Amino acid sequence: MTVYFLVGPTASGKTALSLKLAKKLNAEIVSCDSMCVYKGMDILTSKPPMGCRKKIRHHLIDIIPPSREFSAA
Repeated sequence: MTVYFLVGPTASGKTALSLKLAKKLNAEIVSCDSMCVYKGMDILTSKPPMGCRKKIRHHLIDIIPPSREFSAA
C-alpha cells in the first residue's frame, strides 16, 4: 500500500488537492487536522463539505464532541 502525505500551510489548497487525488487514486482521506475531530465545528475548521465526504471516505472528522479532549499522542 502506498501512503501519501499532503502537508502545507493553512488555506494553501490541501483539501481541494486531496479530494482530486483521492478520486483519481480511488483512495481514502485521513484528516490530521487537530480541530476537525470535533463535531459541529464545521465553519471554524473548514472541513470538506458533507457532499465530498459522502463520495470519498474520510477518517478522523467529526468523531468527538467539543467538550472532550483529543490527542494523537
